[in-house]
Amino acid sequence: MKYIDEYRDPSLSDRLVRQIRAISTRPWVLMEVCGGQTHGLLRHGIDQQLEGAVELIHGPGCPVCVTSSEAIDAAIQIARRPDTIVVSFGDMLRVPGSDQSLLSARAGGANVKIVYSPLDAIQLAVQQPDRQIVFFAVGFETTMPATAVAVRQAQQLGLKNFSVLVAHVRVLPAMELLMRAPGNRVQAFLAAGHVCTVTGFEEYEHFCSQYSVPVVVAGFEPIDLLRGILRCVELLEAGTIQTVNEYGRSVRRGGNPAAQQLVDGVYQPADQSWRGFGIVPSGGVQLKPEFQAFDVRQRFAEQMVQGGTFEQTDRGQSSPISKDRCRAGDVLSGRLKPCDCPEYGQACTPEHPLGAPMVSSEGACAAYIRYRPLTVIAQE
Repeated sequence: MKYIDEYRDPSLSDRLVRQIRAISTRPWVLMEVCGGQTHGLLRHGIDQQLEGAVELIHGPGCPVCVTSSEAIDAAIQIARRPDTIVVSFGDMLRVPGSDQSLLSARAGGANVKIVYSPLDAIQLAVQQPDRQIVFFAVGFETTMPATAVAVRQAQQLGLKNFSVLVAHVRVLPAMELLMRAPGNRVQAFLAAGHVCTVTGFEEYEHFCSQYSVPVVVAGFEPIDLLRGILRCVELLEAGTIQTVNEYGRSVRRGGNPAAQQLVDGVYQPADQSWRGFGIVPSGGVQLKPEFQAFDVRQRFAEQMVQGGTFEQTDRGQSSPISKDRCRAGDVLSGRLKPCDCPEYGQACTPEHPLGAPMVSSEGACAAYIRYRPLTVIAQE
């Protein structure tokens, strides 16, 4: 009830902004690693309200955006088989691979369907036993439990026509990579509240001490974001390095043990190729040996070896479609704000995107083009 009453107070956001500005002795650089937070910050103009006190830069908070072109190429190759249907979430369809997207491949005859849950893919496999159903599994730790449930259900049902192309990614290894990168400017992190709902925040405590950077778990509403930013600034001004949970109504230190048990029972950490980052050590997951029968790499092993589509070598640019024009790697690592890209709103638009950050609904470029159009930027 206290939470609801606070959110009914129209003056609270303004008070938090004033508090942040009052205690900031320098422009602190904070990075959020959640696409939902990026959109919230821009939608409510929080970055502009805090200009001069806090600089907000945007990290790899969009799992669709960091899905490698190799994984998309593999999904397209499989979808071209006459006996196979590749299913995934809608955001994935327009993201470019090396030569085309799943959407353009579907227009050319590939078998691609949109689903809203991995369990929809299980149902499709049951309904169409004569077709191979491949679920293209993407997302951070928040979507891993649902995929793990689907794999276990497929095993229980004895499905021989269901497999998973695993492209899940893990947030903390990417944050570690960012902190080790030359020229890193991040002084504090806003951790993704929905990820921490599953993982908890205990694992961030060692990260804080190792890299001497505060981490504050935050939600998505403007007050959540402002409270998270205020706590970051308080810690930075005091020279205190620690992990703080400002999303207590949803996140516990130990996270969700049931969800973690599901994930740990089906997956194990693995090196993963991230678009714009290259190989991130332990940056993804793979199916454990007892579930290898549902790994698309095993199901289509001969074809995949011949096609060479599972080489994890994505080293920076979003796709040869855009060559050097899309600077997804710089945007996803916080080195470049979308509005500072020369292609933003010109050659790169939602209708004709050059890269993944403009395609995905969680992408930073998509957020800027929606809430910070060129006419607004020109006025500034």
